[in-house]
Amino acid sequence: MFGYYLELAMRSLKRSPGLTTLMVLAIGFGVAASMTTYSVFRAVSGDPIPWKSSKLFVPQIDMWGPGQHGGDREPPDALDYADAMALMRDHRATRQSAIYLISPSVIPAGAGRSPVQANGYGVYGEFFPMLDVPFQYGSGWSADDDAHQSAVAVISDKLNQQVFGGGNNVGRTIDIEGKDYRVAGVLADWNPQPIFYDVMDTGGYSSDGPDVFLPFQRAIAVNMTNSGVNECRDSPAEPGFVGLQHSNCVWIAFMAELDGAGAVQRYRQYLDDYARDQQAAGRFTWSPNNRLRNLPAYLDHMHVVPGDTKVSLLVALGLLIVCLVNTVGLLLAKFLRRSGEIGVRRALGASRSAIYAQFLTEAGVIGVGGGVLGLLLTGVGVLGVDLVLPIRLVGLARIDPALLLLTVLIAVVATLLAGIYPTFRASRVQPAWQLKSN
Repeated sequence: MFGYYLELAMRSLKRSPGLTTLMVLAIGFGVAASMTTYSVFRAVSGDPIPWKSSKLFVPQIDMWGPGQHGGDREPPDALDYADAMALMRDHRATRQSAIYLISPSVIPAGAGRSPVQANGYGVYGEFFPMLDVPFQYGSGWSADDDAHQSAVAVISDKLNQQVFGGGNNVGRTIDIEGKDYRVAGVLADWNPQPIFYDVMDTGGYSSDGPDVFLPFQRAIAVNMTNSGVNECRDSPAEPGFVGLQHSNCVWIAFMAELDGAGAVQRYRQYLDDYARDQQAAGRFTWSPNNRLRNLPAYLDHMHVVPGDTKVSLLVALGLLIVCLVNTVGLLLAKFLRRSGEIGVRRALGASRSAIYAQFLTEAGVIGVGGGVLGLLLTGVGVLGVDLVLPIRLVGLARIDPALLLLTVLIAVVATLLAGIYPTFRASRVQPAWQLKSN
């Protein structure tokens, strides 16, 4: 019977090409607007490490005092050097790492080649297993390498291609800022969005992943300056990078892995005890004011999902609803105009369920047409998303099979829902009245 209903639907749509085109356009534009915006919202609002985010925590310590950070009681979003090093020395987490942004120059192998400006981070060796960073070759470095400030490096596959031409180059030497480093590992493709381990410097998003990782203390020892954000309550008393380390400026991200509620409670207590120790030593003159948020809570606190993205999604959904309301009106006019045909079918024995099936099939065909048009318009929308959203979010809008399937599915389901009321009205047509009037 479905084939019969499909044939009737195609005949009906061909009889009213103008009305059919209007409905397909309404559905196509509404779905395309929603899916284009959703493609960005999906990327910015997703959990970047869902299997582990509940175990990853970001400690915040108030080293500035009440009201010194934006006028509220929230502590700074990052740590200064003294506090970050104290947390690393005490090591109360399962795994942990201080993190800061660097931008060293890398000299490719071979004579006459120009330096490559790389972006990366100074981290501790536990950074890699803590965040489940994938490796193509080799691995991260050891705790002993951290302790001895070893000249080792982990590089991205992209930098591996630029410097060595690709392949397994673990153990080879790479020139970073004029000094030789042994390659400990080469990363597989890794650029989580949001960039949860460095929200302060990146805002959460970047189209390019990190190129190089160096041991934190090694980078400090060779005076590899911070390339990220510095927020200071007071200006450093000493000049240069050393002055930054001796100041109360915050510029170091920190992440800790804690297994279970008990570990979280103990770490929270440790932070408060540490702050009290600083108070007793005269460094702090205020009561402990610390925070320990897990990764999802921290991303929410940092407002990583931009407000304009949420607004754009709501506007697009509103447009889809308007398009569906218009489609309801068009379907109602189209179906009731065929009251005579419906009356004859009912008089010949067609049940109301058969009328439902016939007209919902017709609505479904319109939905498929709108879905196909929506696919094309979604592709255009993704290419032009930079016209309505911030440039740093543009690269996140991607078309993949899941998005394509969802586009067609929403178009068909939305059109079927829009067709329920017009179909209900059509099924209530009284055969006797139609036969008498005709």
